[in-house]
Amino acid sequence: MTTSLPLDTVLTLHDVSHAYPQTANQAATQTATFSQLSFTLAKGQIGCLLGPSGCGKTTALRCIAGFENVNSGSIHLNGKLVSSAAFHLPAERRQIGMVFQDYALFPHLNVAKNVAFGLHQLERSQRQKRVDELLDVVGLQGFKKSYPHELSGGQQQRVALARALAPKPDLLLLDEPFSNLDVDLRERLGLEVREILKQQNATAILVTHDQHEAFAIADEIGVMYQGQIQQWDSAYRIYHEPANRFVADFVGEGVFMPGKVLAHDAIEIELGVVGGQMPRDCCLGCTVDVLVRPDDVVHDDRSALQAKVVAKAFRGADFLYTLELASGMRLLSLVPSHHNHAIGEKIGIKLEIDHVIAFHTQA
Repeated sequence: MTTSLPLDTVLTLHDVSHAYPQTANQAATQTATFSQLSFTLAKGQIGCLLGPSGCGKTTALRCIAGFENVNSGSIHLNGKLVSSAAFHLPAERRQIGMVFQDYALFPHLNVAKNVAFGLHQLERSQRQKRVDELLDVVGLQGFKKSYPHELSGGQQQRVALARALAPKPDLLLLDEPFSNLDVDLRERLGLEVREILKQQNATAILVTHDQHEAFAIADEIGVMYQGQIQQWDSAYRIYHEPANRFVADFVGEGVFMPGKVLAHDAIEIELGVVGGQMPRDCCLGCTVDVLVRPDDVVHDDRSALQAKVVAKAFRGADFLYTLELASGMRLLSLVPSHHNHAIGEKIGIKLEIDHVIAFHTQA
């Protein structure tokens, strides 16, 4: 079966749902893991399923890979049906590569043989050429004869990526590939992995709970919560134009401040009047919650608006200050680290919000 999708579309999910039976003997009663997932990926595009534990993102990846059956909807690869309630193409026939959370390298094989594992169909010279090409791309050309236990975590991750890319799969799946690495290495490798995938023109999906990984690697991000995609969009739009309160709260840091609608483009909060998009069906005088992020609150010694420093976290180039207003309301501010203020000290601040994010006040 084929679809009429654009020629460069590699992956399509259309209203895909999945559920596990509650008990082995009661298949009619099921627990849904996710429902009505829909998105597409074009050739060379990197997507990401981002969300907290238990939201269904890893199970969605397993359905795409062919490790799980779907209950409804359809999954297409290059226009061909691979999953529906009535049809399931086995995982080994889907031309999909996968990088697992624990890398799953073969301990008894050296780096070169690990990378060459999926290339048995090629002649020896072609196989060696592809291995050399991938090891050069991931910066491990000098480690051909090394074994996995002799490598660092970051090097093992690169070998796993090279092995998955070696057969030139139609789609690459990455399941929390950086979770076993320290924070600094995760950030650096995230940028490297994106560069490698783009160089290889690979189409890929990353699953993670870490927004920094998602932002560093993906072209498009689907924020998942309670088994549904809340927003599928670019990192910029997810951060600055979240579709709902969950997305706004989950992505980035910030505090919701109570406000009152003065006009269709003006909201009054404790820090002053801000202008921007109002929530739908909002009336004059109604109360809303405005998201104020740390980068919206600017340190300004000349400002008459004062706030007390109640906590601070040093981040190298910046301090993340927790500030308390006269009302007792607390908010966050990202301040250059040469402004080293003491706990209990009052500092001047001003509000500079370019993207106003407001939602109806929760009951």
